[in-house]
Amino acid sequence: MALLFSLILAICTGPGLLESSSRVRLVGGDHRCEGRVEVQRYGEWGTICDDGWDIKDVAVVCRELDCGVAKRALSGTLFGPPTQQQQKIFIQQVKCHGMEENLSQCEEEDAFDCTHDEDAGVVCGFPENVRLVDGHKRCQGRVEVKQQGQWGTVCKGSWNFAAAKVVCQQVGCGRAILTRKCCNKATQGQGPIWPRKVSCSGKEISLQDCPSEVWEKNNCTHDEDMWVECEDPFDLKLVGGDSPCAGRLEVLHKGEWGTVCDDDWGEMADQVVCRQLGCGASLSPSVKFRRRFGPGVGRIWLDDVACSGNERSLEQCRHRFWGHHNCKHTEDVAVVCAEQ
Repeated sequence: MALLFSLILAICTGPGLLESSSRVRLVGGDHRCEGRVEVQRYGEWGTICDDGWDIKDVAVVCRELDCGVAKRALSGTLFGPPTQQQQKIFIQQVKCHGMEENLSQCEEEDAFDCTHDEDAGVVCGFPENVRLVDGHKRCQGRVEVKQQGQWGTVCKGSWNFAAAKVVCQQVGCGRAILTRKCCNKATQGQGPIWPRKVSCSGKEISLQDCPSEVWEKNNCTHDEDMWVECEDPFDLKLVGGDSPCAGRLEVLHKGEWGTVCDDDWGEMADQVVCRQLGCGASLSPSVKFRRRFGPGVGRIWLDDVACSGNERSLEQCRHRFWGHHNCKHTEDVAVVCAEQ
């Protein structure tokens, strides 16, 4: 009897607890593959504290939800609507190696000292079912769609520029620049031709969200395969400091790094940058301290940047047109964030 009791106790309190009684979801993001992490226990949804939360933990969540690659580990109140204060926090810390198939296989520590301002968040990509191939750069190429485990091309007659906008976003690139019929023999597809006609508005998160129907008049050949070109993805970094969380701000646009002018720059913009980089809170240093990182060279990409503080990317903040400014590099923005 004592042995039986020990076995029951081990089953009830061992690592299988989360696996047997919990599920995982992401809440408050723009799509199902980003948001605040919530787990379900015994019919109730609760959050995870961000203690030690890192990209390895994110990789496991993204894998479990079939959400493609892990992009960012986030925390705090970024994803709305805000968590209800009466909602429970189930887990203080998760420790994943990054190769687990689901969160239940990671070590965990029950919550004991955490608030909802410390809720863990995730940004993942999408499962790879659309791609651009045979281009000179990652963000251009022949459009291919994966259906039933097989990649196929897309025909001109079933395509429009709105669909190209969706593809550019889905593959993690910037805005769509052009779409056209390709291809010479070297860049033609070889496999099947996707048998669906899409009617995208351009605002969909993925091509699979666009209304579509089987294309009855599919008499296409690979001479009519579609080609899409997108801008390079927006990115930013802090340079000249002792860590990735402090330095002169540089942003990537059209494949070229450039600086940001400090006209209208404020604390809210600092917060957006720190959050986007996965760093801690903005430390709001003095102007004199910011100058220590020195001026940049080359392009000045942004001027008159004004953020509300709720943006998930600096690109979403109000600013002049790219490359339009009345600044010198002595006015380059620098940001200092706490390290996570």
